[in-house]
Parts: sequence; C-alpha cells; structure tokens
Amino acid sequence: MEKLAKHELKLKALEVRYGIVQSIFNAQSGHPGGSLSAADLITFLYFREMNFDPAKPDDPGRDRFVLSKGHAAPALYAALAVRGVFPMEEVLRLRKKDSRFQGHPDMKSVPGVDMSTGSLGQGISAACGMALALKGSGRRVYALLGDGECAEGQVWEAAMLASHYKLSNLCAMVDVNGLQIDGTTKEVMDSSPLDEKFRAFGWNVIYTDAHDFDSIEEGFRKAREVTDRPSVMICRSVKGKGVSFMENAVGWHGVAPKKEQYEAALAELDAAKEALERETV
Repeated sequence: MEKLAKHELKLKALEVRYGIVQSIFNAQSGHPGGSLSAADLITFLYFREMNFDPAKPDDPGRDRFVLSKGHAAPALYAALAVRGVFPMEEVLRLRKKDSRFQGHPDMKSVPGVDMSTGSLGQGISAACGMALALKGSGRRVYALLGDGECAEGQVWEAAMLASHYKLSNLCAMVDVNGLQIDGTTKEVMDSSPLDEKFRAFGWNVIYTDAHDFDSIEEGFRKAREVTDRPSVMICRSVKGKGVSFMENAVGWHGVAPKKEQYEAALAELDAAKEALERETV
C-alpha cells in the first residue's frame, strides 16, 4: 500500500477510536475492548475495501457488512460517522433513551447498518443468507465475528451452509483477541484451532494482522481471488488496541471508563494523533 494511503487510514482509524472511547464514556456503558480491537478492520472496510457510498447507504448495489459481534457497535457507529453517513455528535449519545444508537446495531433505525445483531452466532448466519441472495451479482458480503463467538454452534452451521453453496462472495473475519467477558477464550471455551476447523468445513483460510493495513489489504486481496468457496480471515488482534491500560485486559470487555481513565485514554489518542501528524508522507 502507498505510504500516503496508509497514513490516511491510520488517521481515520484514530478518529474511530476517539468515537469509541467518547461514546462509551458518555453512555457509561458499552464494550470498549472488542470495539477497539476491531477498529482497524472496520476502518479498512469502509474506507478502502467495500463498495459503499455514504450518501446512499441503502443503495442496492452496495457491498454488505454484518457485525456479527454486535456488542462492538461503537466501532461500527464511529466508522460510519467518520465516513460521513451521520454526524459523530449523534453517535456520542450512545445508549441514551432518546438515541437511535443503542448498544447493539439496529438496521431499522441506523442508516448504514445492514443487519441487526447482538445474539452471537446469528450475524454470520444472516451474512450467509445475504451472500446466497447476491451470489453472481458482483456484490460482496463481509462479516466480523469474535473468537469467543465461535463457541456458538450456530457459527458452524453457517460455516457448513456457506461451504455447501460455495459462497465465494462471502468473506468472514474472526477478531482473534483471545479474550471474552469471563476470561480467556482458551479457559472459557477453547474453539481452537479455528483455522483448521474452517478449513475442514471447506473454507479458504487467510491469516491477517488486524492492526497492520498492509496485512489487511493482502488478506482481502486473497479472499477476492478465490471463486469457488467462502473465505475467512483469522485476524490476530489486541483487545483494547490503542489505549494502553485497556490492552489485553479482560476487565475492559464491557466496562466504561471513569473520568480519570477517560482523560488518560484521550491523552494517549491525542499523542498518537500528534505523532501521525508529524510523520513525513
């Protein structure tokens, strides 16, 4: 990827992280860890990979994105705001009684949301249905799952269906940050080896660094090249990425920062922004 393009993506991802932290703090509720780990993947999707027009978020000719790990809604909302679908100021009213931006995505109230999600395992199933309906149309469907979510049996029923119908226009991403609400994924319910399981179900398996835009770009390129089966990107990530005291800390799965923590998080993001702005591109 060209240096300028990568630099712009890093700035956009930083804006998404600001939106995540600010909205969850304002709500005093939400899931910062998994939202931050997914921020780079979602940023790349909306600013580089998908056929998506922010002026026409419901265009029938668009690609679709399903956030199967629906608790990471703050990352999706922030990315759509940075992309220009709606103002970030509205997103910062996350989980307020009179806000359309609730804790999990709602396709009926939020433009740009292609599927209502929250009950884990159901999003990837819906994505399979979309991909089946759009097969041969040139449109692609993307779905983001959590590694903890892969303990759901419905995920593997969907995997079987996608392989059976050769849904080559479907690209799933598994955000493998190793943590879930009650502890590590290995301790709670070890779903590994995810790569071998998806491969056994007939999927094209790709390995990706979820925080490296070159790696993400290469992963999507490899997925597009395969025309006879669905693809899955095993995306190694860091839960809480971008805020040091949230990184790799299971306690930040579903806890909002208090004022001092919020200010410390913003100070880190400000420092990251200043460093990016000083870079020569």
